[in-house]
Amino acid sequence: MENIVSRGRNIEEAIQLGLKIMEAAKQDVNVEIIQQDVKGFMGIGKKQAIVKLSLVKSQPTNQPTFHYASSSTEDLVESLLQRESKKTADKQSETKQTGIPAADAEEGTVYVKDGQITVKDSPAGYSTVTIGKGIQLIKNNEVVTEKSTVLSEKDSIKIKLEDAIVTDTKWSLSFEDEKLRALLKIDPGCRISYKLKDVTPNRHIEIESEELKEIKNTLTYDDVIKKMEALQITYGINHDEIMTAIQTSEPGEFEIAAGRKTESGKDGWLEIKVDVNPHNGLIADERGKVDFRETNLIPTVEKGAIIGVIHPPIPGRSGITVKSETLPAKQSHPLKLILKDLVEVDDRLVATEAGRPSIEQRGNLVKAAIIPKLVHRSNVDLSSGNIRFNGDIEIVGEVEENMSVEAGGDIFVHKSAAMANLISSKSITIKGNVVSSELSAGKNSMLIVELGQLLGMMHEQLNKMIALIKQLQQSPAFKSSDFAITGLQPLITILLEKRFQNFLSYAKQYQEVAEKGKDYLDSDEWYHVAISIRQIFLTISNQITTMERLVQLSEKMKELEEFSEVPVEPNSYITLSDTINSSLYCSGDISIIGKGCINTKVHAGGHLKVTGILRGGEVFGRLGATINEVGSHSGTKAVISVPIDQQIKITRAFEGTVLKIGNKIMALKEEKKNFTARINSNDEIIFEGI
Repeated sequence: MENIVSRGRNIEEAIQLGLKIMEAAKQDVNVEIIQQDVKGFMGIGKKQAIVKLSLVKSQPTNQPTFHYASSSTEDLVESLLQRESKKTADKQSETKQTGIPAADAEEGTVYVKDGQITVKDSPAGYSTVTIGKGIQLIKNNEVVTEKSTVLSEKDSIKIKLEDAIVTDTKWSLSFEDEKLRALLKIDPGCRISYKLKDVTPNRHIEIESEELKEIKNTLTYDDVIKKMEALQITYGINHDEIMTAIQTSEPGEFEIAAGRKTESGKDGWLEIKVDVNPHNGLIADERGKVDFRETNLIPTVEKGAIIGVIHPPIPGRSGITVKSETLPAKQSHPLKLILKDLVEVDDRLVATEAGRPSIEQRGNLVKAAIIPKLVHRSNVDLSSGNIRFNGDIEIVGEVEENMSVEAGGDIFVHKSAAMANLISSKSITIKGNVVSSELSAGKNSMLIVELGQLLGMMHEQLNKMIALIKQLQQSPAFKSSDFAITGLQPLITILLEKRFQNFLSYAKQYQEVAEKGKDYLDSDEWYHVAISIRQIFLTISNQITTMERLVQLSEKMKELEEFSEVPVEPNSYITLSDTINSSLYCSGDISIIGKGCINTKVHAGGHLKVTGILRGGEVFGRLGATINEVGSHSGTKAVISVPIDQQIKITRAFEGTVLKIGNKIMALKEEKKNFTARINSNDEIIFEGI
């Protein structure tokens, strides 16, 4: 061993370690000090001593071999890196025709060019490399397992990279929107290979690989066409989109065929030619004062007047799927008319009597009539008795204690109502005070909603009953019984006792409501259903109950239930000056436009408006509430409720006022002015405009 580079804590230790490895005496070598040892401050900046030992008799060779006095390859690499960092002088290098700088004359170098590793030795020492992820370095036919290693020109060096990864093109064809669209989803395949990165010459380098990704979209036009043929896609094919899909290099979706959507038709409708809606009978000026001289009159027509024009339904346009299948358009329906004192002449509604025109529409059902008017020119008291009339009622005087007024049209009271009961299918207008009375407007709508809810609960149980009976009919015991002769009523009685106990309570409740409200219902079908329910479930009838009869009843229940869910035209309202200790219920708007509302329960199916003061009581507005002043200094409790999607507008609210929006309740802890309360996206009550 002719040369060695050795290190130690000081110069003497480095020399002795080197002599021991060379198995030589100190006088037999030349010593070259490469780096003095540095003590540092508290260990910071400490450096080892490095010396070079050469045998005196040895001659320099072109390719010297060095060994390092180091405990491991990692220590060796660290030493070489430290030495590299100590360089202070810039070195000039020559560049070969290949573009790679020539090897340094004093220090070994290593570099990577075009996937090849080249090593240049020098008398100063060997080059070192750090092996990156995914790279296997084979030196002298042995795989290097350490992270770093020393290389020399004599070494046989081979590099093995990760194998290429090949993924196939993935694609699928599917239908969307009821087969109105055919979507081609594609994820192109690719080939991922690896190559060595070029690294410029240095004493120490890191060998790294880089990923080469080559997109390989193997989907062909024929592949798509064959798949479309297999799925029977024949309509609205977009060949340009297919070409775009087979050439794409990115994952995506392509609409390669589109059908034709259905176009909805229009149901028949009634074009109204006259004024049919009586306006609020009380009008307040800008200061909130009611001018009774400006009371609007109820509109009337003469015999022979054209009330409206009936328009036939317009059919829709059918659609076509990408499989050339027809998508039928939603069927449009003509109007179903219920006429009173009106006739249909050449698609026109013509009045046969003089009176007030009334048109009420729920879905395709139109109830049109000419309503007569009853004028009662004195008070409603014991001498007149209760008043019930199937048209409009106008009362010039008062409605006194314990008296009732029921109208199939509007009720107009010129004076007050005290401890009275007023029921109207349309509207109620009262000029005077309302004290301890009950007012109900829109009776027909309220009845239909109530009956519809009861039918919904019975219909659900009846369908379960029918399904259970059909199962029982398959058993041998049933087939051998005499139900075919006696009917299903004995079996129904057993099922009502064992499985459907709630049905009878709903049925009895339906009977009571239908009986009381039969004079206010548009159609006799509600009452006919009540008769069928009573015969089948509530009494012992001579009629044989068959499965067919049960199914027909179920279908009629469903029809009426769906009808009850159709919104009614908002033509009912209650308008009055002020009210105390009363109960108001209306399917439409309620307006209290005088001094206010005190300790009164109010339910408005439309909008609730109180232009005066609200003191105590509970009020509800399905379409929102607008209140001028609510509460009092004394803390009189008032509750204002609206659904979750509506707002409460208040000009002034005293402490203690309770706001209920949906199921959220808040009691005001201080007085607030000019605000709107609503529910925000976090399901909290918030105030705006304060």
